[in-house]
Amino acid sequence: MKKIVLLLLMSVVSGHIFGQSEKAKHKIVADKFEKYYNAGKYDSIFVLFSDGMRKFSPLDKTITFLSGLKKDAGQITKRQFVNYKKGATSYKTNFEKALLSLDIAVDNDSKIAGYYIGEFVPIPERNVTQMQLPFKNEWTVTWGGDTKELNYHVESKAQKNAFDFLITDNKGETHQGKGEKNEDYYAFGKELFAPCDGEIVLAVDGVKDNQPGIKNPIYVPGNSIFLKTEKNEYMLFAHFKQFSIVVKQGQKVKQGQLLGLCGNSGNSTEPHLHFHLQDIEDMVEATGIKCYFHELIVNGKKMTDYSPIKNDKIKIE
Repeated sequence: MKKIVLLLLMSVVSGHIFGQSEKAKHKIVADKFEKYYNAGKYDSIFVLFSDGMRKFSPLDKTITFLSGLKKDAGQITKRQFVNYKKGATSYKTNFEKALLSLDIAVDNDSKIAGYYIGEFVPIPERNVTQMQLPFKNEWTVTWGGDTKELNYHVESKAQKNAFDFLITDNKGETHQGKGEKNEDYYAFGKELFAPCDGEIVLAVDGVKDNQPGIKNPIYVPGNSIFLKTEKNEYMLFAHFKQFSIVVKQGQKVKQGQLLGLCGNSGNSTEPHLHFHLQDIEDMVEATGIKCYFHELIVNGKKMTDYSPIKNDKIKIE
């Protein structure tokens, strides 16, 4: 089969969609698109277009493209909702001769404001890059795992595989004294390191550390870093101490290189590290990736290729 031509058409898109379940009006439009495409009624698809789309892709252009697609890829045999990205509903779509991504943008009038048909790239289920823990000495996993009981992050598409790490003493306390100031907490000011080689694609510093027990909802991650691997995995480190980040956007870093110090900035009630992997940089549209660490000690036992869960005590071997 010759290479399928890819089409990217965007006219008036209604903006980011924060929910990640398929909306009824988007399903109705996508169902019609599939029905008319399989029936060869390309003029009926054109009727679904917004005014802007009709100007951008006139009827003759639309028929030429869709008939060419039908010749190369065949009928649509199965379509599965994946997520929302760039304001469009994205579907994993099986054609008779190809597996493609069908993305349809629907405007406020339930008209097709744009669509994209191209290669389907599956979201990885876990990290490919070998990772080491981003800290020294023993830390405790306060949230981590695949269920709501183990990890409240599971309800967030981007953060569903996130960890919250902090340090506890032999009594299970995270601080000494009354814990009224950040300096009382064992994790505050501890060094945080790159788990692997990568590039800093975002570094935010300057957000004040919170008083323990009081969150900052204005900038949820607080002082934070996004690190991109060579495999296009994006990891977020959140809640650094104010003015402690020692790397800059665009900088290449090596595994084990110092990034900054643990703090209590952003949506945080006490000093800790929030860490997770996702498939793209945009937090609104990203999907979380499960993270396994290469070699570590878990509750006193050596583990390899392990993803920590709530209450695990972990450290680098």
